[in-house]
Amino acid sequence: MPKKPSKSPAGKGPRTPAKKPARLAANRPKGAVNAAATAAPDLAQERIVLALETIAAHLAAQGKPIAEPASFDRADAYVWHPDGRLSAVPRVSRVELFLLKGVDRMRDILMENTERFAGGLPANNALLWGARGMGKSSLVKAAHASINADRKPADRLKLIEIHREDIETLPMLMEKLRDASFRFIVFIDDLSFDGNDASYKSLKAVLEGGIEGRPENVILYATSNRRHLLARDMIENERSTAINPGEAVEEKVSLSDRFGLWLGFHRCSQDEYLAMVRGYCSHFGIKIDDEALEREALEWSTTRGSRSGRVAWQFVQELAGRLGVKLAAT
Repeated sequence: MPKKPSKSPAGKGPRTPAKKPARLAANRPKGAVNAAATAAPDLAQERIVLALETIAAHLAAQGKPIAEPASFDRADAYVWHPDGRLSAVPRVSRVELFLLKGVDRMRDILMENTERFAGGLPANNALLWGARGMGKSSLVKAAHASINADRKPADRLKLIEIHREDIETLPMLMEKLRDASFRFIVFIDDLSFDGNDASYKSLKAVLEGGIEGRPENVILYATSNRRHLLARDMIENERSTAINPGEAVEEKVSLSDRFGLWLGFHRCSQDEYLAMVRGYCSHFGIKIDDEALEREALEWSTTRGSRSGRVAWQFVQELAGRLGVKLAAT
């Protein structure tokens, strides 16, 4: 029986499968082919360049020389920099201890604690908190100067200020001070934490809790307008959003508990404010009728909306300038 002829189109051989890759390549625009061919090498080159720049930046940071003081004999006060430098402060901006009015109880407690520390006895870290302008920072600097007044150079306390934004480098500073022969007050002014700032953990580890802890020759004094170092709305936000509100709040509030001394500063009375003004005028030799002094000082505090040691000092500066008196102790 004869075989049936194949049903392939006339004049054409058997049907063969189409070459799809070749057809797709033929239909693809030439520009797209060139872009695809060059995109991968360009991307790889960019990644290589970025990686080399990152490595170079790290090497530069590691190779940067860290300036260290030859000794702590150059000054009694220093400022810490996050790159590892300690800058000497030849003259500290401060007021005399006896000029701080209205803070007698806090002054006595801080002085006693500082004297014990200077003598090699156990002492507590201190948090000075409360109303602004009431002499918290001034008291720390005045206490440091008062302790050193009658001490030999080899026995003097060293005051080191670390800025709030550099707290994460606090462990590095502790390492530098640990083996020094002097004793140090590390001072943090206007300490507070906002938002998701986690640098407070470095401070917690130094105060208590880390395996090394605070060196025996170092004590920390901090000032803040907040008792718990956190804004109230932050604490409320933690309570409302955390899975376990109690634990979330406790972790941050516990930072304040690691200061053994809490010294609260409150707004001064009118009599205390006037005593501050009179004390400054007497110390700097500003001669003015007492009735006029009182009237002008109260008017000045009214325009500022508060009474505090800072407002009293600002008024005395205005008065001295107007009367042509230089603010040099008589």
